[in-house]
Amino acid sequence: MTALELLAPARNTDIGIAAIDCGADAVYIAGPAFGARKDAGNPTGSLVPLCEYAHRFGVRIFVTFNISVRDDELPEMHRQMLAAQEAGADAFIIRDERIASWDDIRVPLHASTQCAIRDVGRARHFEALGCKRLILERELSLDTIRQICEAVDCEVEFFVHGALCVCYSGECRLSEYLDGRSADRGECIQACRSLYNLEDAGGKVLVRDKALLSLKDFNLLHRLEDLAEAGVCSFKVEGRLKSESYVRNVVRAYSIALDDLVARHPDKYRRASYGRVTAGFVPDLGKSFNRGYTELFLDGKRGCWSSMDAPTSIGEPIGRIARIRPAGANVELYLDSLPAGTVLCNGDGFAFVRGGEVIGFRGDVCEGRKIVCKNVRGLRPGIQLSRNVSASFEKEMDRNACRREIGVTLNIHIHGKFDIDIEAVAEDGKRAISPFKADLEVAQNRERAEAVIREGMSRRAEQYICRVGEFRVSTPGGVLPLLSAATVNAMRRAVVSDLGYGHKGTDPHGLSLQPRQPSDRDNDPSVRSLRTEEGETSPEKPLMRCRYCIRYELGMCPVHQGAKPCGPLFLVNNGRRLALGFDCGKCEMTVLEES
Repeated sequence: MTALELLAPARNTDIGIAAIDCGADAVYIAGPAFGARKDAGNPTGSLVPLCEYAHRFGVRIFVTFNISVRDDELPEMHRQMLAAQEAGADAFIIRDERIASWDDIRVPLHASTQCAIRDVGRARHFEALGCKRLILERELSLDTIRQICEAVDCEVEFFVHGALCVCYSGECRLSEYLDGRSADRGECIQACRSLYNLEDAGGKVLVRDKALLSLKDFNLLHRLEDLAEAGVCSFKVEGRLKSESYVRNVVRAYSIALDDLVARHPDKYRRASYGRVTAGFVPDLGKSFNRGYTELFLDGKRGCWSSMDAPTSIGEPIGRIARIRPAGANVELYLDSLPAGTVLCNGDGFAFVRGGEVIGFRGDVCEGRKIVCKNVRGLRPGIQLSRNVSASFEKEMDRNACRREIGVTLNIHIHGKFDIDIEAVAEDGKRAISPFKADLEVAQNRERAEAVIREGMSRRAEQYICRVGEFRVSTPGGVLPLLSAATVNAMRRAVVSDLGYGHKGTDPHGLSLQPRQPSDRDNDPSVRSLRTEEGETSPEKPLMRCRYCIRYELGMCPVHQGAKPCGPLFLVNNGRRLALGFDCGKCEMTVLEES
């Protein structure tokens, strides 16, 4: 049976705990440094409470060490990895191959998406280094994913949701070329979200002020079964810089989808952690940050992947501005219509596109189709307005926060002169027997006494939700002790305490998480790190290599769309000129420094 894992991002401990409560089976997070999101670092000490909370549910914590590392930084990275290991980390997401030779790193190593694993040969290379999991490129087809999964014995992880880099992971040098800040060092300036002109060799502007390198966001919510059948066991959500509400909404949606998949194939799949999510809100992916959604190349064919008109989240279209009128220091907007079922609320966030720029504002007062707000630059009748923040949805998530519980069956045996043995059997596989001695008077009303015990024991304690299973009485005459509600509550807490909380280093379903075994190649001096040295922007090496193609997006592809050859093309931004290259044999586009 295959354990399916939902892997959630966390900028900090609080977001990690929220992800676990919403149904994540694993969480990835950065330590103090060396993660591919420089602004998402965390003190090592903050990993301890996150690991402790996660391990209660068999959830695993993966710490990122996936940037290109200079030789002089290796000792400090090694020290931080040992500290994270001591804090309870269950695996490390790595990029630099030299880490595989450190024998004191005992937790499994996962080859980061920055390792650019997009074919069988590359996958086998990292498996041979000792990596227990491979995180694949996002631009792969389902057929290629299947081929890789069949070719290796280690676990395979694939992104299913979130922002997309326009180029192959780990191969972007555009940020460093333009601004000196390297994406390989976690400092990406997101140049792919900037506005560009597209020009021909003569300087003629073919497209003006568009985010020509900006992609929509990934959304494979309805393709989880396809991925699982191909051999993927971990489904990863992007977003270590995203807000807590974003993580909660997305994780809840994908956790429900995975539960549905497991329910349809109970003999084939199971979740990789335990505990069920109770209460909670109804997730809606349309109400979280997104640039529009795409399944990219999963079906092995091109589609409309670009978000060039709106390189940031614009939200759900709600109507056009019919008229505007002054209202004191503010203005009143009136929409021509609202989509069926849409209700605007005070505090909603709105956005519109003007000249390639997304402009947002808050609605202070919203009544029907009227929005009262501050006067915003560019507002005018006829503009298409979208809602990118739903105040009522945000309040609903806070009001109905998810809670994660582990079911425990309590088998109660009362015997002798009120000796009470309670056997606790938890769904995480733990068992404990807790004996009690009740030197109390006999209850005059046996039915009422049993009801007090059953009711008091069938409640929540810590992360456990208890229910009474077998209730056996073998006392003389079948009498019961007279127990107060407070005493029964104390017994329930004691039973749960006997179960214990820790699950460090174990898989909830008995799969061993043994320390990584050194590879035969760990000490082989011929094995070199495939990292890009800081500052390397060789003219022979493209700044970007992409499966995405601007010509295709604009209907200018001579292969797939029969367009006439248009000659050399260039991207221009603030006087900087970038050449585009097209390899139609591989169906790839490159972005190069203009020679």
